[in-house]
Amino acid sequence: MKPLLAVRDLVTAIGGVRVVDGISFQVAAGETYALLGESGCGKSITALSLMRLLPDGGRVISGSVQLGEIDVMALPERDMRRVRGGQMAMIFQEPMLALNPVIKVGEQIGEALALHQNLSGQPARDAARGLLDAVGVPDAVRRLDTYPFELSGGLRQRVMIAMALAGRPQLLIADEPTTALDVTIQAQVLDVLRRLKAEQRMGMLLITHDLGVVAENADRVGVMYAGELVEEGARDAFFAAPQHPYSRMLFEALPRPGDGGRLVTIPGQVPRLDGPMRGCRFAPRCPHAVARCRAESPGWQVIDDQRVRCHLAGALPARSEREPTAHSVKQAAQPLLQVDGLKVHFPIRRGLIQRTVGHVRAVDGVSLDIRAGRTLALVGESGCGKTTVGKALLRLIEPTAGSIVLGGERMTAKNASTLRRQAQMVFQDPFSSLNPRMRVADILLEGMDALGVGAAGDRRGAVARLLHQVGLPDDAGGRYPHAFSGGQRQRIAIARALAVSPRLVICDEPTSALDVSVQAQILNLLKDLQDSLGLAYLFITHNLAVVDYLAHEVAVMYLGRIVEHGAAADVLRAPRHPYTQALVSAVPRIEAQTGSGIIRLAGDQPSPLNPPDGCHFNPRCPYASEVCRQTYPEQTGLGDGHWVCCHWVAGQTWGNSEMPA
Repeated sequence: MKPLLAVRDLVTAIGGVRVVDGISFQVAAGETYALLGESGCGKSITALSLMRLLPDGGRVISGSVQLGEIDVMALPERDMRRVRGGQMAMIFQEPMLALNPVIKVGEQIGEALALHQNLSGQPARDAARGLLDAVGVPDAVRRLDTYPFELSGGLRQRVMIAMALAGRPQLLIADEPTTALDVTIQAQVLDVLRRLKAEQRMGMLLITHDLGVVAENADRVGVMYAGELVEEGARDAFFAAPQHPYSRMLFEALPRPGDGGRLVTIPGQVPRLDGPMRGCRFAPRCPHAVARCRAESPGWQVIDDQRVRCHLAGALPARSEREPTAHSVKQAAQPLLQVDGLKVHFPIRRGLIQRTVGHVRAVDGVSLDIRAGRTLALVGESGCGKTTVGKALLRLIEPTAGSIVLGGERMTAKNASTLRRQAQMVFQDPFSSLNPRMRVADILLEGMDALGVGAAGDRRGAVARLLHQVGLPDDAGGRYPHAFSGGQRQRIAIARALAVSPRLVICDEPTSALDVSVQAQILNLLKDLQDSLGLAYLFITHNLAVVDYLAHEVAVMYLGRIVEHGAAADVLRAPRHPYTQALVSAVPRIEAQTGSGIIRLAGDQPSPLNPPDGCHFNPRCPYASEVCRQTYPEQTGLGDGHWVCCHWVAGQTWGNSEMPA
């Protein structure tokens, strides 16, 4: 059968550098082909080459792209505009950058409908509403008249999918479509893509670095490294026995449930492609490389249902299973951090005199404690208040109510310098949080100088020790942030937090945008620093695999309040709150899941400006009863510090026959 898409020997250069270097693959109608690899391997440039949307200085040097009967590379640009969106469409990684912020959603979808289906006026509006309904956007009629910035991340991504489908394409290219989304929204978006692919028999090219997403969605997998395809095969064969050393190391870098052992990391980085390439491009990072690997580029070898470019294919040692490693942690008698009834309410002001007409209850009564040498993970969907809690603890946002006790001292606005000396924060995006005009050494010295840490003459030496401690090269202090990779910048952010010798570090999504290989390096570093320095971590994230690996305790947050709290093993292995059950269920896993075990939450999180009466989760809860809609539940203890706020669990625990089963 003739493939829907056939790519042969594609070579793309940007500024003279061959960032895609001779790749070939095929996608059949109704099939999902996943392109997997680290950032910088050329995945997105491959997709942009297919769409002929390369950035300035980029051009396809050679190769062919055949879409059905169409020779894509031979088309004049005028005809390509019909193909782009009509027969081949793309969902971009960041919908907020891809959508026009000053044009309403309905008008943007209408443009695609006018171009590819010749619709306008009311028929176009009806078709746009139908597309939003098809991708699961609630209240589609109202959403047509909203701007992109008024929508959540998940809704913006669904609008992008609706626009891509407006031309009824045969091939859909999805470039990291769920990277920045919560697990629940990610599950919804992937469900939409799977359903639409089945209904319309589209081919799909899925670009991602998430092995769990690949396992649940792909039919075939291609692994890309340094501009080349190095392994290709059917999904089941690939996950059962990856053949290339690079593929194996990607698997080894993943945190596994219940495994607290040290993660395998891939040394070095994806090589720069602006120099001469000899031998296998992965050889400098490969633990199995021999002299031939460094001198001769490997050709394709076929092993069962897989193709692999490796001189040692079929002769590599069997994959070894990591043994779980138990970490014995001495618990302090008293908590290092004690938070009681923390509230952060933002006033809504309107009118000429800016009268307060309401409050956004971002954090609405959070209590928690953390002991030295322990990690508490704060998890939940975006918008539930996790980051606001972290900033309020450091008084980067002034709390509305509640008490914060750190090291036995109550924190107030008057002793902020003491607070900053004992607690620091690692932000989600290190590039935005590091001053691009300051050298790394000056960034680290800034906090030490401000808080008077150590003798002035000793601080330069302390900076050098810090850089070594977080695994950065000796010359890193004299360079600027832009000269480092994403993982290295995150190490700089960690070093900056450690510069003032804190006892508590608040980590706000520090690995959310990192490849699995870089994520493994950062997680190993955080665990090493905790073991050697006795640091306490408040780890804010929605990545439950990372939580399972790093955290000792978990607090699950929903709409400004903690709804479940307990030891990580208890909360993640046997979640009791319906919201926690849905979060755990929605995580994409390499291991096969049965359909009955997957819980998909309907709708989106309500607004903290006007939370629902009773239990805040009741509009989305499958077990909600009348009492859930009237009264917010009290804590129900489940033993060993595990508790939930849920009427349904309370009814089960105490044998209340009136509660739903």
